[in-house]
Amino acid sequence: MLKGSNVPVVVSEVRIELGWQSGPGVPDADASALLLSSGRVRSDADFVFYNQPRHASGAVRHHGKQTGPLIVDTLSVHLGRMEPQIDAIVLAASADGGTFAQFRGLHVRLVDMGGVELARFDSTDATSETAFVLGELYRRDGGWKFRAIGQGYDSGLAGLATDFGISVDEAPAPQPNTPQPMPAPQHNFAPPPTPAPRPNTGKISLTKDAPAVSLTKQGATGGIMRVNLNWSVPSSGGLFGRKRANGGLDLDLCAFWELADGSRGCVSALDTFGDLHKPPFIALDRDDRTGGSATGENLSINLDHIADFRRILVFASLYEGAQDFRGVHATATLFPRNTPPIEMEVGGCQDDSREMVLALIENVHGELVVRREGRFVRPPEGRRFWGKLAVDQAYGWGLKWGTSKGKS
Repeated sequence: MLKGSNVPVVVSEVRIELGWQSGPGVPDADASALLLSSGRVRSDADFVFYNQPRHASGAVRHHGKQTGPLIVDTLSVHLGRMEPQIDAIVLAASADGGTFAQFRGLHVRLVDMGGVELARFDSTDATSETAFVLGELYRRDGGWKFRAIGQGYDSGLAGLATDFGISVDEAPAPQPNTPQPMPAPQHNFAPPPTPAPRPNTGKISLTKDAPAVSLTKQGATGGIMRVNLNWSVPSSGGLFGRKRANGGLDLDLCAFWELADGSRGCVSALDTFGDLHKPPFIALDRDDRTGGSATGENLSINLDHIADFRRILVFASLYEGAQDFRGVHATATLFPRNTPPIEMEVGGCQDDSREMVLALIENVHGELVVRREGRFVRPPEGRRFWGKLAVDQAYGWGLKWGTSKGKS
């Protein structure tokens, strides 16, 4: 599409993909959506972004990033559920650590839920902008259209949000003898005061529809982060075979790790309990045999070493008490320091899998992002108790496996 052009949108639900090429010197970016009524939001609740990933109506959601050579940040819009007061949805992006002139291959795509591309706009003329309105969905003659916009702001996400009616906090007043800047007129692109971060309250739930969150943007930039695993015990035998005398399944909380220097390994009750203060900066505290206690199993990650981490895969391995994960429901909760708990629930296994992958934590350009996986992995053919090898193969970790002596 050319800037300013528009196309009709004839489907009721679309995915919006903000994409760009990764590479040296390329900053990160975040997609967002503003739901407008007569050109402005009705309240801050009409702003959907990484800190507020779901609109109250359920019509707009932020799903998070997929990383790789092509980085894609995704939103979804259910036009059929859109409140009648909303007449437009602005699709925007904000740069983190640079300007949009540093991006390559920056584009926005509209696809239907089957993956068919409906529209694409490539932005090629960005300069000093730190926020960009790439396009908008808007009502017209009883239907919806998409327009390519390509308008930039030098004032970042805060300036863009303010322009559409979002409230941002004022910066502290200047000290005496500091020259006072002239007031900026509305709708100019001069940088506004840096907004103070909003307080985080409650709990963050990662789901299939909203699977990812930035630990860094939530304020988790140091200290020890505890990862807790608890699970429910089936009420009867059935597919689970004979139960242990204590009535509980025995799951192991495990983590594959890869550091920035290329070293890799596994922390688990069958391998090593790890170490918080030297590589891998990850440690398992103990081996819980039931999952029904208040503490469950806990893994700790030292976030003072964010720069040392490349990726961490957290998963649960079924050791004893059941044939597979069918019927097992697990809850993993991350407890970063000074940040709301991040919870994810996993269940619904339909095959003979003995590994339950919970979360992937990745360092993306210095930003630590956690993504709910919710994936079950079957053991390699003929190797029922070596499901960790299949997890390694599924995620390309490249570990060397020997003979385990079993759990004591």
